[in-house]
Parts: sequence; C-alpha cells; structure tokens
Amino acid sequence: MPAIAADGSPGSESSSEAQGRPRLDSVPPELLILTGALSVQCGAGVATTLLHEYGPLPVVSMRIVFGALMLLAFQPVGLRRASREALASCVVLGLILAAMNSLFYVALSRIPLGVAVTIEFSGPLTLAVLGSRRWLDLVWVALAAAGVYTLAGGRLLADDAVGIAAVFGAGFCWALYIVTGRHLAGYWPDGRGLTLAMVVASAVVLPVTLGFSDIRPLLAAPLAVGGGVVVALFSSAIPYTAEIAALRRLPAATFGVLMSLEPAIAAGVGFVLLGQVLHLPDLLAIACVTLASAGASISARRLTVTAGELEAA
Repeated sequence: MPAIAADGSPGSESSSEAQGRPRLDSVPPELLILTGALSVQCGAGVATTLLHEYGPLPVVSMRIVFGALMLLAFQPVGLRRASREALASCVVLGLILAAMNSLFYVALSRIPLGVAVTIEFSGPLTLAVLGSRRWLDLVWVALAAAGVYTLAGGRLLADDAVGIAAVFGAGFCWALYIVTGRHLAGYWPDGRGLTLAMVVASAVVLPVTLGFSDIRPLLAAPLAVGGGVVVALFSSAIPYTAEIAALRRLPAATFGVLMSLEPAIAAGVGFVLLGQVLHLPDLLAIACVTLASAGASISARRLTVTAGELEAA
C-alpha cells in the first residue's frame, strides 16, 4: 500500500519503513483471513483421518503439544515481569483450550467436519447476540437455531448423539475462549499469552491421554507423528500468524463476516479430503448458520476482535 503524504496525497515509502514493515502486510488482509480459515479446516481434515485410527485423545495431544512447541519457537514467553493476574488468565485459557479441542476432536470422530464446525459456531454466535435488544439479532438467532436444529436433530441417535453433545460442549468452550481471550489480550498485547496458554493446555492433555489411551501405536507410526506436526502447523502456526498480520488492518465486522465462511469451508474440505457427502437439508442448514453469523458480525461491528479468538481447533 503506498504511503500517504502529509497533504493526504499518495507518496513514496522510505526504504526504512518498507524494511521495518512485516512481509505479510503486503498481502490483502481478507486473503490472509481466508487462508487462515482454510488452513484450520485442512488441519481438522488431516486430524480426522488420524483420530479414526488412533483415537481423539492421542491426536489432540499431538495437535496441542506440537502447536505449543511451534509457538514457543516463534514467541517465547518471559515470566519474570508477568503479574499473577496475567499468569492466571493463561492458566484459565489453557484449561479452556484443552477442553475445547478435546471435545471438538471427539465430535470429529463421530460426525462430519462441516456439521461439527457449523454446530460449534452456535457458541460464539450466541455470545455475539447475548443481551442484544435489536430485533434484527433475534432474526439471526432464529436463523442459526433453525440451521443447528436441522443438523443436530436428526443425529441424536447412537454414536451421533455423543458427537453432537461433544460439539455443543466445544461451542460453549469457544464462547468462553473468546471472553477469556479478550482479558488475556489486555495482559499480553504481544500475543505471547497464547503461547503460555498452549503450554498449560499441553500439561493438562498429556496426562489425561497417557491415563486413558494407548499412544504406543501412534508413536510407532512415523507418518502418523508427521501428520500430527501437519495438524499443529495448519491448525495453529499458520492461522494465528495470518490473523495477527490481518487484524492490524481489518475492521472487526469484516473479520467476523469472513470467519463466518468457515462452516462452508469445512463442508468443502470434508467433501474433498474425507469424502463426506452432505445432503441438501444439511447444506441449507450450513448456509443458514453462515448467513446468521455474518449478519451478527455486521450488527456487532463496534466490538473489537483479538487475534486467534475465532479459531476453534
């Protein structure tokens, strides 16, 4: 983007400004957000292939642990100057991350990716319109409720019931994640609090996995371990980096509208990578939730958005 001269006319950027500007700032922020959303869903698609073979807990452990290691490599955290409140916010967010990702992966083992992501959106969507007195927000709630009911109502049988319950739990954790993430961002404006939260999540998930799952088959499969690295890269490193670079230049409402495309992206990834075919009622339901989420984002355009707060998995 060309610099603006003092009189408001386009001017030339100095070489020092150009060198000091992050490289991703030359990429349109809308493209960065869409890239991040596609990356997250591709990561979830790869995770789905692994968890059917090795179970949700071992896969979610790889995703969180490898993700924490990647974040530590790029955003190491110093604890000496951190206040108790700042550290407490990281602990709380870490617990939420552990629960959210575990529940989401349990859901992915039982229901299609597009369905899981769409139902999970009920959490942040409810938070977005909670307490609103605008009649238009009631329209978005009704539209989203119709879509979620269409997706969930016919799946409350056998294994699907467990998946539906798990993804609703993940959606609730997602809403908690947004609220807690805003508090954490106040203590850690550079985003390093997320790194510490991921470390806490790793410390929570690993013992649970070792206690309730047999990870030896997974560790004996190098390709599966490599898949875990891919999941962490696509689900954490790439989307968070893209969001951070985009949110400096993108209004919160635009961010919300773009993120509202995630259910549709998830359905596409599920079809291409996993062969998950959704029927017309499911596709219409996903469209309803996507439209409701986009509408709620526009209505709540005055709200601020923190990096990473709308990435579910």
